[in-house]
Amino acid sequence: MLSNLFRNIPEVTKNLLIINILMFVGVIVFPQFEQMLALHYFESELFQPHQILTHIFMHGSIAHIAFNMFALVMFGSQLEKVWGGKKFLIVYFASAVGAFLLQMLFNWYQLIDASPDVLYLMKTEGLEALQQGKNYMDPTLAKYNATFNGGMVGASGAIMGLLAAFAYLFPNTELMLIFLPIPVKAKYFIPFYMLVELFLGVNQFEWDNIAHFAHIGGAIVGFIIVLIWNKRRDSFY
Repeated sequence: MLSNLFRNIPEVTKNLLIINILMFVGVIVFPQFEQMLALHYFESELFQPHQILTHIFMHGSIAHIAFNMFALVMFGSQLEKVWGGKKFLIVYFASAVGAFLLQMLFNWYQLIDASPDVLYLMKTEGLEALQQGKNYMDPTLAKYNATFNGGMVGASGAIMGLLAAFAYLFPNTELMLIFLPIPVKAKYFIPFYMLVELFLGVNQFEWDNIAHFAHIGGAIVGFIIVLIWNKRRDSFY
Protein backbone atom coordinates (compact mmCIF):
# COMPACT_ATOMS: atom_id res chain seq x y z
CA MET A 1 0.00 0.00 0.00
CA LEU A 2 2.78 2.44 0.95
CA SER A 3 4.70 1.55 -2.19
CA ASN A 4 1.64 2.35 -4.32
CA LEU A 5 1.19 5.66 -2.52
CA PHE A 6 4.87 6.54 -3.06
CA ARG A 7 4.63 5.73 -6.77
CA ASN A 8 1.64 8.07 -7.12
CA ILE A 9 3.56 11.08 -5.77
CA PRO A 10 4.72 13.37 -8.63
CA GLU A 11 8.45 13.36 -9.33
CA VAL A 12 9.49 16.76 -7.93
CA THR A 13 7.40 16.37 -4.77
CA LYS A 14 8.83 12.88 -4.30
CA ASN A 15 12.41 14.11 -4.64
CA LEU A 16 11.82 16.94 -2.15
CA LEU A 17 10.36 14.39 0.27
CA ILE A 18 13.42 12.14 -0.09
CA ILE A 19 15.89 15.01 0.36
CA ASN A 20 14.15 16.22 3.52
CA ILE A 21 14.14 12.75 5.03
CA LEU A 22 17.80 12.15 4.15
CA MET A 23 18.81 15.50 5.65
CA PHE A 24 16.86 14.77 8.82
CA VAL A 25 18.49 11.37 9.25
CA GLY A 26 21.90 12.78 8.28
CA VAL A 27 21.84 15.41 11.03
CA ILE A 28 20.83 12.76 13.58
CA VAL A 29 23.84 10.67 12.54
CA PHE A 30 26.18 13.68 12.26
CA PRO A 31 24.83 16.27 14.75
CA GLN A 32 27.97 18.38 14.43
CA PHE A 33 26.64 19.69 11.10
CA GLU A 34 23.32 20.95 12.49
CA GLN A 35 24.59 24.38 13.51
CA MET A 36 26.42 24.84 10.23
CA LEU A 37 23.31 24.04 8.15
CA ALA A 38 20.63 25.83 10.21
CA LEU A 39 19.81 29.44 9.32
CA HIS A 40 21.15 32.16 11.62
CA TYR A 41 20.64 35.91 11.83
CA PHE A 42 22.75 37.63 9.17
CA GLU A 43 24.88 39.52 11.74
CA SER A 44 25.65 36.45 13.82
CA GLU A 45 29.06 34.85 13.62
CA LEU A 46 27.24 31.62 12.81
CA PHE A 47 25.60 32.91 9.62
CA GLN A 48 26.79 31.53 6.28
CA PRO A 49 25.14 32.23 2.88
CA HIS A 50 24.57 28.54 2.15
CA GLN A 51 22.20 28.37 5.15
CA ILE A 52 19.55 30.20 3.13
CA LEU A 53 19.18 26.97 1.15
CA THR A 54 20.22 24.25 3.60
CA HIS A 55 17.87 25.23 6.43
CA ILE A 56 14.88 24.53 4.17
CA PHE A 57 15.71 20.81 4.24
CA MET A 58 16.29 20.54 7.99
CA HIS A 59 13.82 19.84 10.79
CA GLY A 60 14.04 19.98 14.56
CA SER A 61 11.97 16.93 15.50
CA ILE A 62 10.06 13.96 14.16
CA ALA A 63 6.78 15.83 14.66
CA HIS A 64 8.17 18.83 12.76
CA ILE A 65 9.23 16.87 9.70
CA ALA A 66 6.15 14.61 9.83
CA PHE A 67 3.77 17.59 9.67
CA ASN A 68 5.70 19.35 6.90
CA MET A 69 6.16 16.26 4.76
CA PHE A 70 2.51 15.29 5.15
CA ALA A 71 1.52 18.77 3.91
CA LEU A 72 4.10 18.58 1.12
CA VAL A 73 2.67 15.31 -0.19
CA MET A 74 -0.99 16.23 0.28
CA PHE A 75 -0.91 19.73 -1.18
CA GLY A 76 2.30 19.67 -3.20
CA SER A 77 1.26 16.61 -5.20
CA GLN A 78 -1.94 18.29 -6.33
CA LEU A 79 -0.20 21.56 -7.21
CA GLU A 80 2.58 19.83 -9.15
CA LYS A 81 -0.05 18.01 -11.21
CA VAL A 82 -1.64 21.37 -12.05
CA TRP A 83 1.54 23.38 -12.70
CA GLY A 84 4.17 20.84 -13.64
CA GLY A 85 7.51 20.40 -11.92
CA LYS A 86 9.17 23.67 -13.01
CA LYS A 87 6.44 26.02 -11.80
CA PHE A 88 6.02 23.97 -8.66
CA LEU A 89 9.70 24.43 -7.78
CA ILE A 90 9.47 28.16 -8.47
CA VAL A 91 6.65 28.55 -5.94
CA TYR A 92 8.33 26.25 -3.42
CA PHE A 93 11.71 27.98 -3.34
CA ALA A 94 10.37 31.52 -3.86
CA SER A 95 8.11 30.98 -0.83
CA ALA A 96 11.10 29.72 1.16
CA VAL A 97 13.06 32.88 0.25
CA GLY A 98 10.08 35.04 1.21
CA ALA A 99 9.97 33.24 4.56
CA PHE A 100 13.68 33.87 5.10
CA LEU A 101 13.45 37.58 4.24
CA LEU A 102 10.43 38.38 6.42
CA GLN A 103 11.84 36.48 9.39
CA MET A 104 15.20 38.25 9.06
CA LEU A 105 13.38 41.59 8.86
CA PHE A 106 11.42 40.76 12.01
CA ASN A 107 14.59 39.66 13.82
CA TRP A 108 16.25 42.92 12.84
CA TYR A 109 13.23 44.84 14.18
CA GLN A 110 13.45 42.96 17.48
CA LEU A 111 17.10 43.96 17.85
CA ILE A 112 16.66 47.66 17.01
CA ASP A 113 16.52 48.76 20.64
CA ALA A 114 19.49 46.64 21.70
CA SER A 115 22.51 48.76 22.65
CA PRO A 116 25.92 48.23 21.01
CA ASP A 117 27.15 46.73 24.30
CA VAL A 118 24.33 44.17 24.30
CA LEU A 119 25.01 43.27 20.67
CA TYR A 120 28.69 42.79 21.55
CA LEU A 121 27.63 40.41 24.32
CA MET A 122 25.54 38.47 21.82
CA LYS A 123 28.55 38.09 19.52
CA THR A 124 30.82 36.89 22.33
CA GLU A 125 29.56 35.31 25.53
CA GLY A 126 25.99 34.96 24.25
CA LEU A 127 27.19 32.93 21.28
CA GLU A 128 29.36 30.77 23.50
CA ALA A 129 26.46 30.16 25.91
CA LEU A 130 24.10 28.98 23.16
CA GLN A 131 26.77 26.71 21.75
CA GLN A 132 26.89 25.08 25.19
CA GLY A 133 23.12 24.73 25.29
CA LYS A 134 22.69 27.59 27.77
CA ASN A 135 21.23 31.10 27.73
CA TYR A 136 20.89 34.15 29.97
CA MET A 137 18.67 34.09 33.05
CA ASP A 138 17.54 37.63 32.28
CA PRO A 139 14.52 37.24 29.93
CA THR A 140 15.40 40.29 27.80
CA LEU A 141 18.98 39.17 27.22
CA ALA A 142 17.80 35.61 26.62
CA LYS A 143 15.36 36.84 23.97
CA TYR A 144 18.04 38.95 22.26
CA ASN A 145 20.47 36.04 22.30
CA ALA A 146 17.98 33.55 20.89
CA THR A 147 17.12 36.03 18.12
CA PHE A 148 20.74 36.87 17.34
CA ASN A 149 22.37 33.45 17.58
CA GLY A 150 19.54 30.92 17.47
CA GLY A 151 19.12 28.68 14.43
CA MET A 152 16.02 28.37 12.25
CA VAL A 153 15.21 25.13 10.44
CA GLY A 154 12.34 23.70 8.45
CA ALA A 155 10.48 23.71 5.17
CA SER A 156 7.51 25.43 6.78
CA GLY A 157 7.90 28.68 4.84
CA ALA A 158 7.86 26.82 1.52
CA ILE A 159 4.95 24.66 2.72
CA MET A 160 2.95 27.75 3.70
CA GLY A 161 3.44 29.10 0.20
CA LEU A 162 1.95 25.88 -1.17
CA LEU A 163 -0.98 26.09 1.26
CA ALA A 164 -1.74 29.67 0.22
CA ALA A 165 -1.55 28.70 -3.46
CA PHE A 166 -3.80 25.69 -2.85
CA ALA A 167 -6.39 27.85 -1.07
CA TYR A 168 -6.44 30.21 -4.05
CA LEU A 169 -6.74 27.51 -6.70
CA PHE A 170 -9.05 25.18 -4.77
CA PRO A 171 -10.90 27.46 -2.34
CA ASN A 172 -13.91 25.18 -1.91
CA THR A 173 -11.95 22.01 -1.21
CA GLU A 174 -12.86 20.75 2.24
CA LEU A 175 -9.99 19.93 4.59
CA MET A 176 -10.35 17.51 7.47
CA LEU A 177 -8.10 18.55 10.36
CA ILE A 178 -6.88 16.30 13.14
CA PHE A 179 -7.53 18.88 15.88
CA LEU A 180 -10.86 19.93 14.34
CA PRO A 181 -12.68 16.81 13.08
CA ILE A 182 -15.11 18.68 10.84
CA PRO A 183 -14.56 19.63 7.18
CA VAL A 184 -13.38 23.22 6.65
CA LYS A 185 -13.07 24.82 3.23
CA ALA A 186 -9.55 25.84 2.27
CA LYS A 187 -10.60 29.45 1.62
CA TYR A 188 -11.60 29.76 5.29
CA PHE A 189 -8.95 27.64 6.98
CA ILE A 190 -5.80 29.11 5.39
CA PRO A 191 -6.63 32.80 6.10
CA PHE A 192 -7.62 31.88 9.67
CA TYR A 193 -4.37 29.95 10.07
CA MET A 194 -2.39 33.00 8.90
CA LEU A 195 -4.20 35.22 11.42
CA VAL A 196 -3.22 32.79 14.17
CA GLU A 197 0.39 32.89 12.93
CA LEU A 198 0.32 36.71 13.00
CA PHE A 199 -1.11 36.76 16.53
CA LEU A 200 1.54 34.36 17.82
CA GLY A 201 4.34 36.12 15.92
CA VAL A 202 3.47 39.56 17.28
CA ASN A 203 3.06 38.39 20.88
CA GLN A 204 6.24 36.29 21.02
CA PHE A 205 5.18 34.14 23.97
CA GLU A 206 8.05 32.74 26.05
CA TRP A 207 6.98 29.14 25.44
CA ASP A 208 6.86 29.65 21.69
CA ASN A 209 10.04 29.15 19.63
CA ILE A 210 8.38 28.97 16.20
CA ALA A 211 9.39 31.42 13.46
CA HIS A 212 5.85 32.60 12.72
CA PHE A 213 6.88 35.43 10.42
CA ALA A 214 8.71 32.93 8.23
CA HIS A 215 5.39 31.13 7.81
CA ILE A 216 3.63 34.38 6.96
CA GLY A 217 6.37 35.40 4.50
CA GLY A 218 6.12 32.08 2.68
CA ALA A 219 2.33 32.31 2.46
CA ILE A 220 2.47 35.88 1.11
CA VAL A 221 4.93 34.98 -1.65
CA GLY A 222 3.05 31.81 -2.63
CA PHE A 223 -0.22 33.72 -2.83
CA ILE A 224 1.27 36.58 -4.87
CA ILE A 225 2.83 34.21 -7.41
CA VAL A 226 -0.34 32.19 -7.97
CA LEU A 227 -2.37 35.40 -8.10
CA ILE A 228 -0.16 36.71 -10.92
CA TRP A 229 -0.23 33.40 -12.77
CA ASN A 230 -3.99 33.09 -12.50
CA LYS A 231 -5.13 36.72 -12.70
CA ARG A 232 -7.30 35.89 -15.72
CA ARG A 233 -8.62 32.64 -14.35
CA ASP A 234 -12.36 32.80 -13.75
CA SER A 235 -13.14 29.29 -12.55
CA PHE A 236 -12.20 27.41 -9.41
CA TYR A 237 -12.38 23.83 -8.25
